[in-house]
Parts: sequence; C-alpha cells; structure tokens
Amino acid sequence: MRSPVEVVAPARLGTPFRWLLGATWVSNVGDGFAIAAGPLLVASQTHDPFLVALAALAQWLPPFVFGLWAGVLSDRMDRKTLIVTVDLLRAAVVLVIVGSILTDSVSIAVVLVALFLLGTAEVFVDNTSGTLLPMIVRRDDLAIANSRLQVGFIAINQMIAPPIGAALFAAGMAVPFIGQAVVILVSVMLVMRIALPPHGRETEEHPPVWHDVVEGVRWVLHHAAVRTLVLTIFIFNITFGAAWSVLVLYATVRLGMGAVGFGLLTTCGAAGGLTAILAYGWITARVSLGNLMRIGLVIETLTHLALALTTVPWVAMVIFFIFGAHAFVWGTTSITVRQRAVPTRLQGRVGSVNLIGVYGGLVIGAGIGGLLARQWGVTAPFWFAFVGSAVFVVLIWNQLKYVAHADEAPFVDDERPVVPTPPTG
Repeated sequence: MRSPVEVVAPARLGTPFRWLLGATWVSNVGDGFAIAAGPLLVASQTHDPFLVALAALAQWLPPFVFGLWAGVLSDRMDRKTLIVTVDLLRAAVVLVIVGSILTDSVSIAVVLVALFLLGTAEVFVDNTSGTLLPMIVRRDDLAIANSRLQVGFIAINQMIAPPIGAALFAAGMAVPFIGQAVVILVSVMLVMRIALPPHGRETEEHPPVWHDVVEGVRWVLHHAAVRTLVLTIFIFNITFGAAWSVLVLYATVRLGMGAVGFGLLTTCGAAGGLTAILAYGWITARVSLGNLMRIGLVIETLTHLALALTTVPWVAMVIFFIFGAHAFVWGTTSITVRQRAVPTRLQGRVGSVNLIGVYGGLVIGAGIGGLLARQWGVTAPFWFAFVGSAVFVVLIWNQLKYVAHADEAPFVDDERPVVPTPPTG
C-alpha cells in the first residue's frame, strides 16, 4: 500500500518537486485568506463601485507594467534567490497592513497602495515560480505535476482558505493578514530547500534588457499554439475582469450574502475544480485539446449570462461550481502546453508575455467594470462580459486548432539541463 506522500507526489517526480509542492500549498493558504479578506477590507473602507474596482486594478496593474521585466530577471538570475527575496518583501508589506489596522490608521488610500505593492511582488514571485517545474520534472511528467500543484491551488487557495479568511476577518480585521504573513515566511523556508540545476547567465554575458524582451515576444508570436493561448486569455480576461472586479458587491448587494457567504462563492468554484481534477484524465483521453478549449470558452460565456440574470444565492453557487470545473481544465491544459513547448532559457520571458495577457486583460476589464457598475448597476459588467465573450468565441473558434496539435512534435532544447530519472524501486 502506497503512502499518502507517494500518492500525492510520486517518487519519480523527485525530492525537489516535493519541496516545491509543499511551498506552493503553504503559500496558497495565505493567498486564500487574502482572496476573501482583501475585498472585505476594501469594502469596509468604501462602497463606491469605482473604488472597489480600483482596488482590483491596483493588484492587476503591476503584472501589466512589470511583467516583461520580471521575465527577463527570472531568466537571468538565480530563480530561487529571486523568489525568496521578493517573498520576504511581500511579507513585510502584509505586516504594514496589519500595523495600520491595529493602530486604527487604515484607509482606502493605504489599502490601495499596499495592494499595488503586493501585486508588484507577486509578479516576480509568480512568474519565476512558473519556471521551476520544467527544471525539476521531466517533460512527460509535467501534466501530473501541474495537476498536483493545481490540487493545492483549488482545494486550499480557493476552497478551504477563503471562507476561513472571511471568518477570521469577521473575528478581527487584522487576523487573516497576520496569518498570511506567517505562511509566506513558512513558504520561504520550504523554497530554500529546493535544489535546482544550474541556470541563469553571468553578468558580463547580459545583452540589453530590451533584447531579451524582444526575443521572448518574438518567440510567442511565431508559435501558433502559445500565441493563440495568450490572445485568448487576454480577451477573456477583459470580460472576466469587468465582472469579477465588482464581485464582492455583486455577492453582498445583489445576492444578499454576507462576508462568509462571499467566501462560499469561491469555495463552490473550488469544489467544481476538485471535481474536474478527478475527471481530468478521463476527459483529456476522450476530448481533443482544441475542443476542450472551445467547450471551456462556451462555458465561461454562459457563466456571465447566468450570473447577470440570477438573484438567488444557491443558483449562483451552482454556477460557480461549473465555472470552477472549467477554470481548472483550461488552466491546467494551458500551463502544460506552454511548459512543454517553451525552451528552459525562455521560460521566464514567455511566461511573462502570457502574464501580460492575463493581467493586461484584467486591468482593462477592471476599469470597464467599475465604470459600468457605477453608471448602470452591479450587473452591467456581467452583461458586458457575456456579449464580449460571445463575440470573441465566434472569432477565435477556428484558431484553437493550433492548440490541438501543440503536443505532436517532440520537445528539443539543447540548453535544458538533463533531469535524471529517479529510482522507482
């Protein structure tokens, strides 16, 4: 009988993966607290829909501004050192939020600045963290490794931690942020245990930064599957960002759900994701990647329509469950396709281009959502999201064929360090 550790992180994935998995899961606890506590802190300072959306914008703007530079640094520097350093700075910002709450000096201005700084730190941490897995896990094992990481993200970050974070916020505004700072520090200690193969470049070998940026962008533009994924996530995050930027108001005002109820919406989405995890192997064995993407886009489009129409909390919770399943399937497939396709030396820069697509769309969407909600009510962003998504699905439909063929050619990268096969006996 296999041990629980072997079931979750098989030995063939290696010890470095187990440390990475532990660090990621622990970090997801704090991030999950913030998913609920952050919007609730904003809502405690203002009920202006535009300022609520501006708080989302403060978190989504940094990746759009700094994403490409983060990609260059993660390809040039020691990636573990970069993650540890920035995470320590992130913990310090969270403690500043705690201090402002405890001294009763917190304000919407303080919250917005702190959210911007946290978003900036997360650009470098998230982009660099995404480059570690292909360095320590064999190509054929990337799908299972990504699914294990996603289990923690969905179960902890979205399902377990948010309602706990909301409950902690109800008990005391500073409590969930204290917890977030603690788990960031624990995650740092685990990351320091990860052994990475040699990477990065010597300082004297560095070309101008713009040269590295252009190289990453050019690679994406010439790779059909990755280019299609980046374009799709950019457009769909405009529509998603418009709706989700006012989600806390939608849940508390339109649906009449309290702080804990808002956290439960995220939990329902996570439950859908966990269900998709159990069925993911069965689904991918029977449905092509291209059709999987098409189905997901249709589901997301109809999600916006359904949320715009309903005023019943349990109906919204069912919708979030379905959306959560779609989000897991889309996210896992997209990450695996990109990691398999991109050479190690370009992982950071190509990942940063994808990050620009992700957060560039969210930035634009948040601005649109705040203005629409202020002018026409909290459901207006959801109607915008539905119409915009529907139009894009029609336009992108045939381009998704490139994703279906993304795994046909073998991966070749002379600069990738050889990952030894762990013993299986």
